[in-house]
Amino acid sequence: MTSTDDKKADTNGAPATDYDVVVIGAGFSGLGMLHYLKQEGRSVRVFDKADDIGGTWTWNRYPGARTDSESYYYCFSFSEELLQEWSWSERYPAWEEMLEYLHFVADRCDLKKDIQLKTTIESAIYDSENSLWDVKTNTGEAYRCKYLVSAMGLISELYIPEFKGLDTFKGPCFHSSRWPKEELDYKGKRVGIIGAGATAVQLLPEIAPDVESVTIFQRTANFILPAGQKKMTPEWEKEIKSNYPEIINKCRTHVFGMPFDSPVDRVSADSTDEERTAIYQKLWDEGGFRFCFESYDDLLSDLDANEAASDFLRNKIKELVDDPETAEALSPRGYPLFAKRPPLDHGYYETFNRDNVHLVDITNAEPIVEITETGVLTEKQLHEFDIIVLATGFDALTGALEHIEIRGANGETIKEKWSSGLATYMGLCTTGFPNLFMITGPQAPFANLPTTIEESVKWITACINHMEDNQYASMNVSEKAENQWSEHATEAIDMTVMKYGHAANTWFLGSNIPGKGPSTLVYFGGANNYFDMLQESQDKKFSELEFIELA
Repeated sequence: MTSTDDKKADTNGAPATDYDVVVIGAGFSGLGMLHYLKQEGRSVRVFDKADDIGGTWTWNRYPGARTDSESYYYCFSFSEELLQEWSWSERYPAWEEMLEYLHFVADRCDLKKDIQLKTTIESAIYDSENSLWDVKTNTGEAYRCKYLVSAMGLISELYIPEFKGLDTFKGPCFHSSRWPKEELDYKGKRVGIIGAGATAVQLLPEIAPDVESVTIFQRTANFILPAGQKKMTPEWEKEIKSNYPEIINKCRTHVFGMPFDSPVDRVSADSTDEERTAIYQKLWDEGGFRFCFESYDDLLSDLDANEAASDFLRNKIKELVDDPETAEALSPRGYPLFAKRPPLDHGYYETFNRDNVHLVDITNAEPIVEITETGVLTEKQLHEFDIIVLATGFDALTGALEHIEIRGANGETIKEKWSSGLATYMGLCTTGFPNLFMITGPQAPFANLPTTIEESVKWITACINHMEDNQYASMNVSEKAENQWSEHATEAIDMTVMKYGHAANTWFLGSNIPGKGPSTLVYFGGANNYFDMLQESQDKKFSELEFIELA
């Protein structure tokens, strides 16, 4: 911690600060924010409770963990030199490679000296009299800063259901995002995985060949798209690197921030059944999210169009899973494709054809009663295990912010404010909390995250520059602007199939957490439109914000 005598002096006579900006989180968001602010000459300190940089790629180390976006655009774009220098090994990199990449960026941009690891931010209290944030850590250190930035990400606050008897299990039992760093010997063991979302989809094929048995406890069946994993070849890499400007531009102008070609004016009803099947089969063979974004314009807005795609996917499950009863249990019913975040498949369905892999439907067949010393007791039987993995997801978007005592100008915590209804301005700031910025906060888009993060970081950097250039002490988003954005976010989601996500227990709406949803947590009006609005805000000198000049 900077001593009182060494604190940064303000030439305008304002109270001294330790740093211009304190950033919470050292993943993609924190590293990007640090880089952009350092380029502007701001003093910044980044804190992270982990023992390494990397954010989600530090915590999620389970076997099979990897990206669901393709490597060549799941990266920073601010440096053409770095884009050309770094080489990816495959289409969807594993967590180890993602950590290597983020260390590469941090080293090349000289970021690590401004990052403090193994440090938890316990509170951030806004001092209205001095227009500063007082930040305290778990080690008792205290810092003052003018700007506070949350770079904690969408899904960093883990969620563990209140299972009766959870503490009584005698073997290893842990959340998947807290996979033991010391080597976990699961070979020849009986493993239970509670949860069937993206984590389980990646984990199951990886461990199934080595365990005695593995059982998936499924609450909600998922639509799962094929990844189409492949190694990076010299020819493919050359093609990518020679076209990076076009790739980056496509990401900026795509509804989900990905370099895809939208099927302009192609609607499902205009195709015959045979034509639709041919289009879906081609995109199924190519793998990835192109199935959703390069098939039909109305796939995510029209229920009939969506059901045609959903039927195609359910038929694929029947083809891939030998046992008809298991195939039916794995087939989503009662909600449309993309109302719940679809994971990418690296052999998940085929793994259920193994004799040592089992599926338990805890919604329709065997609800969990409790965890015992030896396993999981359902209403039908006791399933005995040596290891239990809680792949139970996250308290998305609001959870991390509400977990910290963040108090605004009137002494109210952010959790208290949002308890009466979530409201933000573009997921970037919230009224009553001056000089607080959020990167991909609640009601920001869910899209290719590095692209969304970088565009948000640019806006925050520009806003801070605007304040410093005009000698403003603080900014606060107007209630009108916040209410308008929250209403717009709700209207946008209501125009898509995502509004049906409550039936799918989706974290898009907070419906995976008992008592939390449904709420508009994500902006689904198009990442491209969101980026345009960020630029418009900058062009209009942040007219939606209320600024107070230095005294």
